[in-house]
Amino acid sequence: ISLEQGLAYALVALGIVISFRILAFPDLTVDGSFVLGGAVVARMIVLGYQPLTGVVLAILIGFSAGCATGLLNTRLKINSLLAGILIMTILYSVNLRVMGRSNTPLLNYVTVFTPFEQMEIRWLSVTLFFGGIVLASKFLADLFLHTQVGLAMRATGDNEQMIRTLGVNTDNMTVLGLGISNALVALSGALVAQHQGFADIGMGIGMIVAGLASIIIGETLLRARSVGMITFAAILGSCIYRLVITIGLWLGLAPTDLKMATGAMVI
Repeated sequence: ISLEQGLAYALVALGIVISFRILAFPDLTVDGSFVLGGAVVARMIVLGYQPLTGVVLAILIGFSAGCATGLLNTRLKINSLLAGILIMTILYSVNLRVMGRSNTPLLNYVTVFTPFEQMEIRWLSVTLFFGGIVLASKFLADLFLHTQVGLAMRATGDNEQMIRTLGVNTDNMTVLGLGISNALVALSGALVAQHQGFADIGMGIGMIVAGLASIIIGETLLRARSVGMITFAAILGSCIYRLVITIGLWLGLAPTDLKMATGAMVI
């Protein structure tokens, strides 16, 4: 179960790698865009659309949310932390508006996980499904970060002044990077909502801290230096982080203390 959950939330860690590690942008939009992904897919499923259509729309709207944060920072010159907080706050109302209420159950609807329910070893099928999506996302992210645009984005995070003198528009790189980051986070939210059987307005609380915990754990263990290793470290860290939480609950840690334990782990 911890491996299943670790892979489900690994997409959040991958998204945070792009904003936090590649762009050096502390993006707090994540807490809102995770719920946004779940809210959009839940609404689409309830309205009778195919689950896959809802997932694609969730990715696109998540991308838009990330771009909005980037535009506040680059065009309106709002501080990066404040820009993220503003969009996260706005998304709270947007998510409620999308769902129409604070919680949308999906147990009686067809989701992307419905075909797995008939299988004998459901958990293995779901784990392989999540694993396939995470590996595909990692491969595409690595591929993108080795293109000219990807290299320009990495340089923007490393040395903005230097890359600007070479004619690269660093503002556009920031907006694009935050868009991709939140698209991955929204994809995770869309899949997690279907997996757990409901979308809830509070499901994204502390998501940024959990993602950072995954990255820090993974990088501490692997001493990652290359882009490929950094993205792999985030995935590995997410699985280990969920395993630690499972062990903590098994040892008697109260579920109400999980956020505090996560914060302590990051510190």
